[in-house]
Amino acid sequence: MDYHLKPVGKTCAATGRELVPGTVCHSVLVEREGQLVRLDFSPEGWSGPPEGTIAHWRCQVPEPHGERAKPLDTEGLMRYFEQLVEDADPEQEKFCYVLALLLLQKKRLKLEGSRVEGGVEYLELLGQHGEGPYYIRDQQLSDDEIRRVQEALTAQLTAEWS
Repeated sequence: MDYHLKPVGKTCAATGRELVPGTVCHSVLVEREGQLVRLDFSPEGWSGPPEGTIAHWRCQVPEPHGERAKPLDTEGLMRYFEQLVEDADPEQEKFCYVLALLLLQKKRLKLEGSRVEGGVEYLELLGQHGEGPYYIRDQQLSDDEIRRVQEALTAQLTAEWS
């Protein structure tokens, strides 16, 4: 049987005060109305396991995750893609390719086909609003390489757009 417990709560079950990130808290598992319920207690609110406790343990209150990353603006990504295509910088080809894949995924670009020229395969892409055609060299990247380029691209865009 699988049990799914909620993460550490935000407040002490006894005092109602906020549980401070980084501090130790006491957690218990009790049964209430046929359901397993997790209760968390600050050190000040802990007087031992309540009656009917099935399990209890000590844990650390986690730090908040901070703000979630804002999703990248698709039209902004498209403008950046067009700029990369226009600049035709060989050092930016991988960025351009991964950005094209992202825009394909977001349905801002669509794949019209591909062609081979001089032993090199190019993707033919059209913008959803009639832009293009764009001919982007297929970089033949592994999934791991795509992930690394995507992380670098995200870091660059976040720095530029912040």
